[in-house]
Amino acid sequence: MTIRSLLIANRGEIAVRIIRAAQALGIRTVQVHSMADADMLAVKMADEAIDIGPPSAAKSYLNIEKVIAAAKASGVDAVHPGYGFLSENAAFAQAVEDAGLIFIGPKPEAISLLGDKVEARKVAKRAGVPTVPGSDGRVDSIELARDIVEAIGFPVMIKAAAGGGGRGIRIAETMADFERHFPQASAEALAAFGDGGLYIEKVITRARHVEVQVLGDGEDAVHCFERECSLQRRRQKVWEEAPSLRLPADVREKLCASAVALAREVGYRGAGTVEYLYDETSGEFYFIEVNTRIQVEHPVTEMITGIDLVQEMIRIAGGERLSVRQADIRVAGHAIECRINAEDPARGFMPGPGTVTRLVVPDGEGIRFDTMLYEGYTVPPFYDSLLGKLIVWAEDRDACLKRLEGALQGLVIEGLPTTIPLHLALVRDPSVASTDFHTRFLEPWLETEFASSLARSQEVA
Repeated sequence: MTIRSLLIANRGEIAVRIIRAAQALGIRTVQVHSMADADMLAVKMADEAIDIGPPSAAKSYLNIEKVIAAAKASGVDAVHPGYGFLSENAAFAQAVEDAGLIFIGPKPEAISLLGDKVEARKVAKRAGVPTVPGSDGRVDSIELARDIVEAIGFPVMIKAAAGGGGRGIRIAETMADFERHFPQASAEALAAFGDGGLYIEKVITRARHVEVQVLGDGEDAVHCFERECSLQRRRQKVWEEAPSLRLPADVREKLCASAVALAREVGYRGAGTVEYLYDETSGEFYFIEVNTRIQVEHPVTEMITGIDLVQEMIRIAGGERLSVRQADIRVAGHAIECRINAEDPARGFMPGPGTVTRLVVPDGEGIRFDTMLYEGYTVPPFYDSLLGKLIVWAEDRDACLKRLEGALQGLVIEGLPTTIPLHLALVRDPSVASTDFHTRFLEPWLETEFASSLARSQEVA
């Protein structure tokens, strides 16, 4: 079935991104929004907009009945969930299909299977993908968990079986830590995802977070190479780049091939990301999870491959086969993405919603800014603080860092705090320049190098 119209069941910069992809394909767009988002850019850009409720996400963007009702009322063919909200909710995907509409993403069965981290580990093992040492399934009692921990050794990570985004996760260095954190992690997982199930993994101390972008049409799958996502604060990604220069060629080949094998194992449809930890010391990589949606950081992959991932998702959902063969996908140059949030790095990353009084967006070769902002727009306080993503491409990483620094200096967002100063400090840091970082690098760096740079800036001021 050819998709002639689609509804965007999301907000912010990803809604804008989906609308632009749909417009390029000649597809009519319908944007749902909460009362708080009546003036957002996606509403202005879409062919039609529908108010689905109060500012609370639970009463609007997370309300399946309201989203489905809006889709039916607007007469669309399909629904694109973006990322976050209902994007990895199998019940929502099923509700879209039950309404006679196309869900732009994997089948509900695949979302359900891969969305449960324990079941996803089982799929990975069947596909021959190495997994981090840990529990074989859910751990329902702390007594059983103690036995597992004693077998694999500390440090260990206690993780929610459902959900993601860094919630429901605790790291324990000792048995006392473990016994304190286990019930906390279960309670947090239950509150966040409605499922308090946990599993245990060995912590790879100096790991790099590397993920592989896959595309599948239900019959075949390809990869679009990897992204480096090791710079994280509280397990939330801050800076992403592609490709990962610390991966040896033979490891990259095995890593990407394993992601394709996993996608084929489940007959994957659409865009997805297979996430790994890479241990530079041993040269081994381990499966973490699958994200059954478009990722925030997808633009860096688009910049190095030339593939429009969102358009590809829409075509596949409409019944088309993959438009690219593995042999045709090549890496050209290097790309880095900085997440620009409405947060004040000098005040513990306190969120700072407000009105954009001035906006200057840098342009030029290799510079892209995916955003929801415009001058006069008031950022509401009810949702994620992401304002946009500054993405820069160049022929190699050194040139990319240089171009990124200039682009960050040229990006002006006045009226509210942003994380631009954080990224300027990162782009000038010797360890970042030499790619000498890992998943536990950023938080100590914030307390030392970044704190010192802020102090120097205040002295100059």
